Amino acid sequence: MPTITDRNFNLIARDAASVAGIEKLRFGPFAIQSGDGNGLITEDGRRLIDFSASWGAASLGHGHPAIVDAVTRTLRNMPSASILSTTHEPGVALAEKLLAITPGGEDRRVWFGHSGSDANETIIRAVEAATGKKRVIAFIGAYHGGTALSMSVSGHTAQSHAAPRPGLFLLPYPNVYRPHFPGNVGEAALAQLDYLLATVCPPHDTAAIILEAIQADGGLLVPPPGFLAAIAERAKRHGILLVCDEVKVGLARTGMMHAFEADGIQPDLISFGKGLGGGLPLSAVVGPAAILDRTTAFAMQTLCGNPVSCSAGLAVLETIDRENLTANTSARGAQLMDGLRALATKHPLIGDVRGRGLAIGVELVTDRVDKEPASKACQKIVYRCFELGLLVFYVGMRSNVLELTPPLTLTEGEATAGLAILDQAIDDVAAGRVPDAAIAAYAGW
Repeated sequence: MPTITDRNFNLIARDAASVAGIEKLRFGPFAIQSGDGNGLITEDGRRLIDFSASWGAASLGHGHPAIVDAVTRTLRNMPSASILSTTHEPGVALAEKLLAITPGGEDRRVWFGHSGSDANETIIRAVEAATGKKRVIAFIGAYHGGTALSMSVSGHTAQSHAAPRPGLFLLPYPNVYRPHFPGNVGEAALAQLDYLLATVCPPHDTAAIILEAIQADGGLLVPPPGFLAAIAERAKRHGILLVCDEVKVGLARTGMMHAFEADGIQPDLISFGKGLGGGLPLSAVVGPAAILDRTTAFAMQTLCGNPVSCSAGLAVLETIDRENLTANTSARGAQLMDGLRALATKHPLIGDVRGRGLAIGVELVTDRVDKEPASKACQKIVYRCFELGLLVFYVGMRSNVLELTPPLTLTEGEATAGLAILDQAIDDVAAGRVPDAAIAAYAGW
């Protein structure tokens, strides 16, 4: 009987026997041996085009020289392991860079953590402490993290096991393809916000509104033009802090440095994560010193501001600038969107294609009139893509939206090849070539 330390025992089986299931979100037998640029090498030696980038975290792909060099230099002469009780050049330099690339007044600070979850949790704790207000407004479909407090201000069906925090009010996020209310979806959501503020969520006790400029895990929902600006205007008018969660869609992913730039707004606080570390654990909050300097030892973690992670983060930001990756994400995003819309004319399963830059959602439906979510087909397409050489995941409140968040360094040829694989995978699923048994062991969302 093989043991989990026996190298002849395959990686999937060893993983099942050793790694906790509560931290897994698996869509198939995806065993990865190594990474190579914008591709991944499987345990059996196949190369996959990476259209996920580990949910956007591997922003520069795998093994990018800038990150390798930065991390290697820091590891050779590592100045402590934290910024908690000592300071160091990588952490200060990264903080200065984040301040330089984000809008706001001069008196701002940066907090470092490990993930978008702890960044958003810190924001909520800090704004409550600084303002003395206890109410927070968020959106249905939002996924702000996996820690207790970040889950408690989220609104995703995958987190229905977590109770909302006292004082949380959830608004519908505008869904142009699948409107929840008659009329203009943006105006309907704003009307509900106005009603909340006029009744059970008074501004004098509302600390913040937290939102994503594109709602990622909720289904890659792009709000209508002007919606973010209208939220920002109301927040300013009522003295409520505006928090933008840029964890998944920020830092050049949308073809702009920040996703919120689409509406020209200036948030009070911004959270970063995922792609900031280029694959290493790193998150950050940028906000007013009056909030982030309020007291010491309020939101500290032993490895916060780890110099290796900070060096990687600085390399990511410098590479985005040096290689003009915002332009590449715009170009490759346009290429993928055009290709996907062409596929939609061929495949009735594709109900909607939406996104901005390299944050793209493809909503699958069983019928374009009724728009019934094609959840099982979505799961099978992801599985078949893996077999054919493409790694892509799915999101959405009904698990029916293919999510394309490839590395920002994606090439034209890789985009073309990925589209061809996706075309074949949809064909195969529609023709019944992927049995139910193939995905039976993978619960997904």
